[in-house]
Amino acid sequence: MIILSVESSCDETAVAVTRDGREVLADEIFSQADLHALYGGVVPEIASRNHIRAVSRLADAALEHAGVTRKDIDAVAVTYAPGLIGALLVGLNFAKGLALALNVPLIPVHHIRGHIAANYIAFPELEPPFCALIVSGGNSIIADVRGYTDIRILGCSHDDAAGECFDKAARVLGLPYPGGRPMQELARGGDENAYRLPVGHIDGHPYDMSFSGLKTAVVNLVHNAEQKGETIDRSGLAASFQKAVSDTLVPRTMDAVKALGYDTVSIAGGVAANARVREDFEKACRKAGVRLYAPPLKLCGDNGAMIGCQGYYEYLAGVRAGQDLNAYATMDVDDVIC
Repeated sequence: MIILSVESSCDETAVAVTRDGREVLADEIFSQADLHALYGGVVPEIASRNHIRAVSRLADAALEHAGVTRKDIDAVAVTYAPGLIGALLVGLNFAKGLALALNVPLIPVHHIRGHIAANYIAFPELEPPFCALIVSGGNSIIADVRGYTDIRILGCSHDDAAGECFDKAARVLGLPYPGGRPMQELARGGDENAYRLPVGHIDGHPYDMSFSGLKTAVVNLVHNAEQKGETIDRSGLAASFQKAVSDTLVPRTMDAVKALGYDTVSIAGGVAANARVREDFEKACRKAGVRLYAPPLKLCGDNGAMIGCQGYYEYLAGVRAGQDLNAYATMDVDDVIC
């Protein structure tokens, strides 16, 4: 089954062509990161306008690179939640029009489910059940993946997402947007114990997370030092920050794996590309005798292939949408259209 998939939940426009959920025939991505770097973060209106400019061109390129025609497309999959509402609507309306024109099913895909599916592309042997950590600019979620379309949230951030925290900490340190890679580079060789930074805990919710205190601590450290004319150990602060993020994510996920009785954990999303986080997960999984699946860096960020992959399993589960499908800025991964 050949699916054309569209992803436009934030500032990447992506169109992919996949076969049977695991084989990527083409994956075209237009990143707007350089455009939004001027403002230190994503500007929704600018993102939406550039999705409009890019999506049709990317669809044509994806078909060409996949070596297929529109007549070969069996279904169209699209991200409909969660994300920036204007950005989502661009991709959704394009996908609805394409599905109508081709007279093929329209498959709605939850963005977080797509991130989980990125590992199915990278690792054909991976099958549910397993425990998944999804960490990106907008989400930090620990999930019980019982089946390809049966996913339950175990824990999540009560405030900032880990990726958002990276971006804001990077900004106060004078680093460019997006902040993940610059923070990682700055942290190289830094003393991770240079600063004591908070690791948030939520009473009564062992798998839930909080990153706002960590963000505020970094902002206050830098601002206080500037006001006093003191010099900040920028490399040490970046390394200490990464340690605090990892110390929030890794133990909670490993506790969840143990409680579920699973022998497999996957990580996904933009923050899953962070070298410190990946290294700590590798150590923790080796110690616990648990298999770790982490997608290659190119599949950590938003992409169309992951939407096509998850779309295939949604299709097998009977999930379809009509032309009245709407976009949603927020929606839990276990509260989706069926």
